[in-house]
Amino acid sequence: MSGPLDVRSAEVSDKLAALRAVLQQTGAGAIRLRGMDWFAWITAGGSSAVLHAAETGVAEVLVTPEEACVLTDEIEAERLRNEEVPPGFTFHIEPWAEPELRARFVLNAAGGRAVLSDRPNHLNGTPEQPLPLGLRQRRMVLGPAEQERYRVLGREASEAMSEVLRRARPEWTEYELAGAGAEALWRRGIHPALVLAAGERRLPLYRHPTPSGERIGQRAMLVFCARRHGLYANLTRFVSFGPAPDGQRALMDVEATGLAAVMPGKSLSAVYHALAQAYHHADRESAIREHHQGGITGYLAREIVATASTATQLEQGMAFAFNPSFEGLKIEDTFLLGPQGLENLTFDPAWPALDVHGRKRPLWLEAQ
Repeated sequence: MSGPLDVRSAEVSDKLAALRAVLQQTGAGAIRLRGMDWFAWITAGGSSAVLHAAETGVAEVLVTPEEACVLTDEIEAERLRNEEVPPGFTFHIEPWAEPELRARFVLNAAGGRAVLSDRPNHLNGTPEQPLPLGLRQRRMVLGPAEQERYRVLGREASEAMSEVLRRARPEWTEYELAGAGAEALWRRGIHPALVLAAGERRLPLYRHPTPSGERIGQRAMLVFCARRHGLYANLTRFVSFGPAPDGQRALMDVEATGLAAVMPGKSLSAVYHALAQAYHHADRESAIREHHQGGITGYLAREIVATASTATQLEQGMAFAFNPSFEGLKIEDTFLLGPQGLENLTFDPAWPALDVHGRKRPLWLEAQ
């Protein structure tokens, strides 16, 4: 389990109160949370993941005005109860061969009223309805316990990244680099939800380079979306076996303009427009169309990606992972917006860095 039970139980109580307020406001009979993201949120860091590439896990949570119930089968129930789910939840356990019993249970629990869901489906012809947008906004504003879990995750994910790139050698393949990254994360109890790697030849070609069997050569990029307790730490770093390429500072200036626009009360689209203007000043106007710029993170690698029309209002307690890029260059960390501005959760003080507009930003590691 993730953290002291009393802390987790208090967090769960607050979240259940928010869900039950939605039930009262909408007149719905139940809220059904299917996704691994929502399961982690409502259980204060529990995991329903077995197949990590899936969106939904081996358990759901059903919330009614009277009960918060974990829906799972007899294969998973004991482990979830012992290792993932804090006290305060009941369990509905169906035989693995009779999944239809779960749908029947949900309908009965809702008492003939609507069922709201993060991933709406149909129950015997009765449509589920999507969650209100306000609830998703509520999820993106992280509480104190979530923020503390995030800090620990960010620190350990950045340490894993630094460890691997300091060991990397030009003769490694991209598979070996990505594998070393995944191993370093797993060793710390972190799920490698995404690991990208590109060497010298492929680095300037692709913004999302899934690893290949090519040797990395004189330079390489490693990217993590590292998940623990449902939260994602997203970061990108580079290693060069020789002098690093030009262009790092120009990209850092683009990023700095975007980060400066992250303030409570502003919209996510305002950050996008700030980045677009910065690319224009850097004479790289087309770069914003060559890759998305990131956005709000948290219980998904990107909860919402910034676009020219993303009206989502920014609030303290939100986390962000932007990734401005030029051809062959990218910069990315995970930040938390707090009372003093942006806190870099994936900062490694031992990694080479440059002060850019009062903020330490990662340079390429120039290895010997």
